[in-house]
Amino acid sequence: MSNKTNDAVFNILLSAGLLTDEQISDIVSKEDMFRRRIYKSRETKGAAVPQGMKRQSDISIVDVIDAMEFPIRDGKDALNEDMIMQAIADHFGFPYLKIDPVKLDAHVVTKIISRPYAIKHELVPIRVAGNILTIATSNPFEREGVDRIRQSNGYDVEVVVSLRSDIMKIITEFYGFQFSITAAQGELSSQNDLGNLEQYVKLKSISELAANDQHIINAVEYLLHYAYAQRASDIHIEPKRDHCLVRFRIDGVLHNIHKMPRVVFPALASRIKTLSRMDIAEKRKPQDGRIKTVQNGKEIELRVSTLPVAFGEKIVMRIFDPGILMQEIDELGFSQNELGIFRTLISAPYGLILVTGPTGSGKTTTLYSALKILSTSDVNLTTIEDPVEMVYEEFNQISVQPQLGITFASSLRNILRQDPDVIMVGEIRDYETAENAMQAALTGHLVMSTLHTNDAPGTITRLIDLGVQPFLINSILTGVVAQRLVRKVCSHCAEKDYLSEDECRILGIQYDEKKPYEISVGAGCPQCRGTGYLGRTGIFEVMEISDKIRDAIESKSTPAKIKQIAVSEGLISLKEGALDKLLKGITTVEEIVRVTGIM
Repeated sequence: MSNKTNDAVFNILLSAGLLTDEQISDIVSKEDMFRRRIYKSRETKGAAVPQGMKRQSDISIVDVIDAMEFPIRDGKDALNEDMIMQAIADHFGFPYLKIDPVKLDAHVVTKIISRPYAIKHELVPIRVAGNILTIATSNPFEREGVDRIRQSNGYDVEVVVSLRSDIMKIITEFYGFQFSITAAQGELSSQNDLGNLEQYVKLKSISELAANDQHIINAVEYLLHYAYAQRASDIHIEPKRDHCLVRFRIDGVLHNIHKMPRVVFPALASRIKTLSRMDIAEKRKPQDGRIKTVQNGKEIELRVSTLPVAFGEKIVMRIFDPGILMQEIDELGFSQNELGIFRTLISAPYGLILVTGPTGSGKTTTLYSALKILSTSDVNLTTIEDPVEMVYEEFNQISVQPQLGITFASSLRNILRQDPDVIMVGEIRDYETAENAMQAALTGHLVMSTLHTNDAPGTITRLIDLGVQPFLINSILTGVVAQRLVRKVCSHCAEKDYLSEDECRILGIQYDEKKPYEISVGAGCPQCRGTGYLGRTGIFEVMEISDKIRDAIESKSTPAKIKQIAVSEGLISLKEGALDKLLKGITTVEEIVRVTGIM
């Protein structure tokens, strides 16, 4: 921005009451110092800096004001980029929009204008509806860029104001990814792609080309950076008949991200398989691999899985952020009572603790967080996983490899010769594994594992179904934790609401018109991408095995009877735990119904 533009920004913020004359003088006198400081910070962070923001001259006056953090609102908040751009948008009479990259159409972003033009004028097309083209700009002072688009493309242009950092990041990621895919498509379009169930035989392999194709390398890099930035937990790459679909799972829900030409998929798949040390020539069998990378100075692991489907190999990359996978256990969502019981269970010198729930319910996070507490210098802690979820130096981790005879059961037998204190078994799937886990616990070790059951009492029936005798369960099982994950109401846009009569009926609670239950719902904002949800938390059912429950197990009582006893002794069911979080404003009725089905 020019000096003329700087003055205009100062006048707007002065009129809006966001800056004083003294503060403006302070900005002018310290502008160069803060530019150098911002530039140095970008250099040392190690993160990818968007195109158009890499040089010291690319740092705008808005960046400088944002960095100076002038206090506003009685000193409780600091003036930031969002507030500045909102004021500028209001001055020009344009809407202010916080862009959600997940909702953008890559074709609209990249096909209407070129990348150099977008960078020069600090704008990006974000939406086309009929003949109306919406352009997001961070520099409404300059009209030339928008006017030329209006004249050359014939659209009725609607202008919105957005953050410069967001616009530059979108230009870098979308244009970079699209350019790489388009270039790769041009190079690969002559290749015959027969990699689907319609015909497995390949006339010519392009594996060698794929592993060394610079455009594909760039495309994968862009895809990973984009996934990290959007807080994705999984990346799905799905080959279809005529195209390839890329989806991200964010807060437990899948979002469509990109639709790529079908011809690019084999090369993209081979590049990912090369990075994760898979056999790039094998396309008819499922494979597993790993990728370790660094984002913003923090190590992140990706677990890669391929699976042959109708039109090729579906690829899923699960992103393991250590900060998410290994949390403090009091941050997982346990109530105070549940947390106390769980801490008692894991502090026992021996016994078997089982964590149950469906796939994606957070069992691994609960186990890893518990193991982190137990992993001290005087404890030998060993895990058996299929595969190892995240490599953690403090644990002795074994990866199951059935083709080499390394199974859960065989590993358990060998671990007992390794003088263990704590053993974590990824999953109890069969009688042999269950028996060996029980024997390990009987011989004085603390064993933790997972099962797939709907609730805590159902775990007993599942173990008996596997062939474990009730007396053996009674001897060693000390506790069961059943859990689910629910999305949390976004704290940035939470609003007060009340349960309706129909909602109370669905939840099985009494409706009182004079005193309705107060809850929270998310109105939708940029931070939560308009979903009303941001982040997830656990709901738990923690059942300690008491003498009465042991008697019920011995007499082979039904899960309902066992649950009745546990409830009489203070068990909080999953449904009750979900209702508690609902009434505390943490989650919503829709989430409870989606996750629990109202048990």
